[in-house]
Amino acid sequence: MGSGVIVRADGVVVTNNHVIGEADTIKVVLADRREYDAEVILADARTDLAILRIDAGEEDLPVARLAQIDQMEVGDIVLAIGNPFGIGQTVTSGIVSATARTQVGVSDFGFFLQTDAAVNPGNSGGALVALTGDLVGINTAIFSRTGDTSGIGFAIPASMVRSVLRAALDEGEIIRPWLGIAGQPVTSDIARAVGLDRPGGVMISDLYAGGPAALSGLEPGDVILGIDGEDVVDERGLRFRTATREAGDHVQLLILRDGERSVWDVELALLPEVPERQITRLDGRHPFQGITVGNLSPRFAEELGVDPMRSGVVTLEVSRRSPAGRFGFVRPGDIILNVQNELVASVDDLLAITERPWENWVYRVRRSGRLLDCAVAKNGAVECRVSG
Repeated sequence: MGSGVIVRADGVVVTNNHVIGEADTIKVVLADRREYDAEVILADARTDLAILRIDAGEEDLPVARLAQIDQMEVGDIVLAIGNPFGIGQTVTSGIVSATARTQVGVSDFGFFLQTDAAVNPGNSGGALVALTGDLVGINTAIFSRTGDTSGIGFAIPASMVRSVLRAALDEGEIIRPWLGIAGQPVTSDIARAVGLDRPGGVMISDLYAGGPAALSGLEPGDVILGIDGEDVVDERGLRFRTATREAGDHVQLLILRDGERSVWDVELALLPEVPERQITRLDGRHPFQGITVGNLSPRFAEELGVDPMRSGVVTLEVSRRSPAGRFGFVRPGDIILNVQNELVASVDDLLAITERPWENWVYRVRRSGRLLDCAVAKNGAVECRVSG
């Protein structure tokens, strides 16, 4: 049970993805006790947002107006509206305690408004409203050791809500724009090394060839300090700022290079689908028989929740009756990098290797951020060690 917000008169509702979960049926109950069955238009676990639709016939439903920009400031008064503990519509008031919380861990695009308005179980998916009446956020989480309100609640900002809503109603799927970089946070040590007086920003560690950042002339070692006049504190904040834009939008990046600050214009682009996925189930007499794999591309990696800069062959499914399933040779999510001491850059590479006879099967995978070197004997014994 949770809360939701009607954002279009024809019955479009926004809530949290974790509210609907894996539900087979979803029922929306309005404040006047009318009930409707709802269909899911789009559910996005990475932002923890879901877009639903109800059919109210010819009636125009009352709607919440989305704030045009993320303009809330610390100290602004807000109202949290929801259905705490299932007792019915409830309104609590408070202030905005912070406007750019990124270390919350609720979603992959963690960038939240923090409020001290009372938010309890059941409020998830409900509205955070400014005194102007504008919807400024969707309540999504609380920080509590007991499960009850403790004066620390978090809401997804309206700009992310608008981005997911636009994708749901226009394309039916989310394909986010990107800069085409891998980055690392600027720690105190890095800040001193590059001439900053405090930590903050994202240092570019790698660039996707032909990606927006590379085409604009950015280089590894450049530090991104801001985007469109907003400070960049860490990579989550940067991802949020780009994910709420559209492909083709131009962003202004404040870059530190060789001690000098300058503004660079970068045109965002959609994540590319190169190479093609080529989803394949492996057959034959080898340890990988019965697993399903595919080629990683930036777009496919994004869908899977993998770093879009990763490449290689990803394990999608492992049949429980297969050797890999019985003995645990590979797991879903493993990225296969090397087999029989040969680089595996594509599914075709892997297919070619599996057609050869073998005595000992050696391979390298990336699993949960670690590199593992593994060996399988003919009797099925497997040994894996963390690669140095």
